[in-house]
Amino acid sequence: MTRNAEVVVLALDADEVMEPLTRDDERRTWRGRFEPIRSQWGDSFGCGWAVEFDRMRPRSGLLKHLESLPWPRPESVQVLIHDEEDDCFGLWMIQDGRLVEVSLPRTRRFHDPAPPNDEFPPAPGYLWRIDQPGAFPEQTPEEARDQRPAW
Repeated sequence: MTRNAEVVVLALDADEVMEPLTRDDERRTWRGRFEPIRSQWGDSFGCGWAVEFDRMRPRSGLLKHLESLPWPRPESVQVLIHDEEDDCFGLWMIQDGRLVEVSLPRTRRFHDPAPPNDEFPPAPGYLWRIDQPGAFPEQTPEEARDQRPAW
């Protein structure tokens, strides 16, 4: 399924950890490679990497992979994800060794019901600003959502 998404990783002192993710690797569950974010002021901003996905399946397992890495400063790790259906980037941070989505003010993630089978990739839901005019769907109950990780 086509659904573009951008992912930005910000982490201090993480060049060595992120370097392998700047190359393609068929052994990973997710497909793609991060590009370092370069500053217009030389080396003053050296803590960011970005990747873009044009489909949903190639990104499966990304967050699990990122949380398994030996971050020198895990408290600084921030993962920003913007799916094409989102109103803004979502934020994930390491808490108790896991990457978890951090609630952002005036936003809410809405989920569709789970697909009928595993033929469809897991969907991350939609992060929408709720301070904007318009109607929002009724939230799908937790037990009716796809339990597979979308990232």
